[in-house]
Amino acid sequence: MTDQIRIDEPGYVARYRAAEQARRELEAELVDGGDESVPLYLRKYRAKGERPASNITDTETPLWRRSSLEIQRALTEDSRNKEISAPPEAELRLANDVFLVRHGETQGYSTDSGLTPQGIWQAHTYGLTMAKRFKTGEHVVFRHADTNRARETVEHIARGFVDGCVQFEKDIAYEQPEPMDEFRNFQFVAPDGLKDVTAAYREYYAVREKYERLDTGDRPLWLVEMDRFWKLQVAGGDPIEKWLTTPMLHFEPPAMAVRRFWAGINRLGDQFPGARLIIATHSGCIRAFAVAALGYDPGEPYNTEHVRAKIFAGRKDAMISYRNRYQEICVPNIADLPVWNTMETWQPPQGGTAS
Repeated sequence: MTDQIRIDEPGYVARYRAAEQARRELEAELVDGGDESVPLYLRKYRAKGERPASNITDTETPLWRRSSLEIQRALTEDSRNKEISAPPEAELRLANDVFLVRHGETQGYSTDSGLTPQGIWQAHTYGLTMAKRFKTGEHVVFRHADTNRARETVEHIARGFVDGCVQFEKDIAYEQPEPMDEFRNFQFVAPDGLKDVTAAYREYYAVREKYERLDTGDRPLWLVEMDRFWKLQVAGGDPIEKWLTTPMLHFEPPAMAVRRFWAGINRLGDQFPGARLIIATHSGCIRAFAVAALGYDPGEPYNTEHVRAKIFAGRKDAMISYRNRYQEICVPNIADLPVWNTMETWQPPQGGTAS
């Protein structure tokens, strides 16, 4: 029996001790032979960079086997989500995979501002994450609403995506970012025409100040509605919830925003079948899109958070997901729906009812 008793240490302990010994020897070398004017942490970093790099030309060995620990961690950190992936033989073929992404942190909403440094980091990180998720041979399309914050968001997402493809050695084709009118923010009827609700703020503020100073009679309805919307924002409330639940005659209805989003998705799907569509836009319309699919309000998306729409082959059905909530829906056929004006002459499409 005594011959079967192991007295040597387990292999994992031996490897750990060897690694610790190598680390201590490296630190001793840095302290004894290094430049004392350079901080120890910087000498360690430089020494790490002088170690032999992995053989990146070795395409036979998977990247996760031949890469450094940092690359391995980056490859695996995004797999810690709650989505359960079906086995390849059970997966449904997709016509398109759509990501409606809220813009990154912006400098403000009173003007058409761009992103803050934090917002740029958020967008770049999002692109890097998508590069880890997507596979070699896929096709990615970048589109955005025509505002500075949405444009800068998708530009930095694209840059992060390209960096990730290089880092993780993936060959993925992509389309350069372009604006699409279907994905604009919800509109407001100002005295000089339709405009983005934030673009109308400056005119609202100037006219409101004139009424407050001069007291020139009753305020027009457009000013009253805009005043209610923005004062809710200032008070720390949720103006998007008000837009979703309160009829306002000078604001584009949420249902119309959802309809044009589907129209834009269908147009991109016809143009880029099988592609993944990354669309940077605004929280109100994204939230309305989720409400229409889920049947209730799941809340405001954070900066660079997305609502995902997996559109299955045939473009009849789709799976909408947001914050681990999933709902399968029928893809609406926008051309078969009425436009809901006062002179409506809509007739049901031949061969069935509107979806």
